[in-house]
Amino acid sequence: MESKAIFVNAGGGFNTVTTEQVTVKNPATDEITVRLHANSLNYHDYAVVKGLWAPSERRIPMADGAGEVIEVGENVTEFKVGDSVVSTFFPTWENGEPIVDGFSTVPGDGIDGYAREYVTSSSNSFTKSPKGWSHVEASTLTTAALTAWRALMCFNTIKAGETVLLQGTGGVSIFALQFAKMVGAKVIATSSSEQKLERLIEMGADHVINYKTEPNWGKRAKELNGGVGVDHVVEIGGGETLEQSLAAVRVGGQISLIGILSGQTCEINIVKAFIQQVRLQGVLVGSRSQQQEMIKAIEVNQIKPVVDKVFSLEDMVGAFEYQESNRHFGKICLEF
Repeated sequence: MESKAIFVNAGGGFNTVTTEQVTVKNPATDEITVRLHANSLNYHDYAVVKGLWAPSERRIPMADGAGEVIEVGENVTEFKVGDSVVSTFFPTWENGEPIVDGFSTVPGDGIDGYAREYVTSSSNSFTKSPKGWSHVEASTLTTAALTAWRALMCFNTIKAGETVLLQGTGGVSIFALQFAKMVGAKVIATSSSEQKLERLIEMGADHVINYKTEPNWGKRAKELNGGVGVDHVVEIGGGETLEQSLAAVRVGGQISLIGILSGQTCEINIVKAFIQQVRLQGVLVGSRSQQQEMIKAIEVNQIKPVVDKVFSLEDMVGAFEYQESNRHFGKICLEF
């Protein structure tokens, strides 16, 4: 069987992206074959395809893939033909403490990903999708949703009545808003767009801050939580926003370090960090079992993702160019 697949050359670059046909192998023991129908875009995928984190060899990109099982190999009992499934970011990390270092096992980076019509891989490379979700909706879970879930639910678990500070309106932040409201937490959200701030309020954000008109938004967030600071910051910006996150967080609070949208390095006041006894927690997606736990919660609470725009597989570069424009609210997806 042949499958359409998107490739990006070693070194990356939108101009190196090609569409080709590849052979799909039959599933061996403990493997499944999946007819993929959707991907969702993340900054990590963008960095690989753009060449910011250049792949060392020719690669099929995209870590997030969702579709239908069409064949199962021997010893596979978890899945059957017809099951809707979604990919895992770390196929070798089943559960427990982190066992991975970097992206060598991550689809679309260290190994080939899911920008293709069919794939045969280990059954650990997938979990079942939430019941009632489309393939496009399910494709949003692998990276963005699980990152938000692990940040809020797997370290210092956020509790009802506590306050979460979110940055921007990308996939991680929107899922974090949904998970925080699911448990009864208060949410303070930032954006530079008044239109997006209005949408955040519609989704349940308790307070919003325009960080362009309020450059000291960390101080403002602290004031909005009674002057004691927020319990948890989902830190997306990185280099240029961490100082504001430190200004916002309460004594003994947590900052989950997730993104590097504004830079990979910065200078911070270390004294302020340890005087406030702040926990700086790096978060790199999560394990397969954490993904399954998240999906159970999503089903019980009937959460649905926010999908901004859907492109075709062949227009993957166009989708990334749209991502570059920063006009999106929630997830950008590919459907095929």
